[in-house]
Amino acid sequence: MFIDSVPGGAAEGSLADFYEQQRAAWGFLPNFAGAFSTRPQVGQAWTQLNGAIRGGMNRRQYEIASIAAARELRNTYCTAAHSMFLRDVCHDEATLLTISGDPSGESLPEQDQAVYQFATKVARDAASVEQADVDRLRQLGLSDPDVANAVFAVAARSFFTRVLDGLGAQLDVETAAKFPADLLESMLVGRRPAALAEPAENLAPNA
Repeated sequence: MFIDSVPGGAAEGSLADFYEQQRAAWGFLPNFAGAFSTRPQVGQAWTQLNGAIRGGMNRRQYEIASIAAARELRNTYCTAAHSMFLRDVCHDEATLLTISGDPSGESLPEQDQAVYQFATKVARDAASVEQADVDRLRQLGLSDPDVANAVFAVAARSFFTRVLDGLGAQLDVETAAKFPADLLESMLVGRRPAALAEPAENLAPNA
């Protein structure tokens, strides 16, 4: 972390509450929590916003859009975390492997490909989105709320990745250990975490 964040054992008041909330959700205190240690109210607001977006949309589409955005924004932390959620929460390892093998999204089934590439476009340059992009999603069975949800997911991811990368939060070793070395390597799309300074194959051979 580029700033002096408050350690878990030293947190008090609203920061202690925020840390405990994240610890309960993850099973450990994730590194990103420290990025909000100067303003735990912002961390709580993020948690509420993200929960509202995720809770109001198809979870699998949420993860696909989030991975697309994280990859386009070159954020390793969110790419790995949402790949893990796609596999472990949505029980869709096949899509995870497809994206990792072809980050363009071209190898995905048509509707997934459209969601993934739309999310990528929103993350890259939202002003470039045109009516034709939305019409394509409609033609593939997505409703207007589905389209809006994808935009919400990408917009929220854009905020979060900027906070993490701007303040230097690095991928948790606990999350990195969830993946085989070669698969993890495909998710290191931005800053390489210090804990993974060695080649990934030397760190997580059988994760």
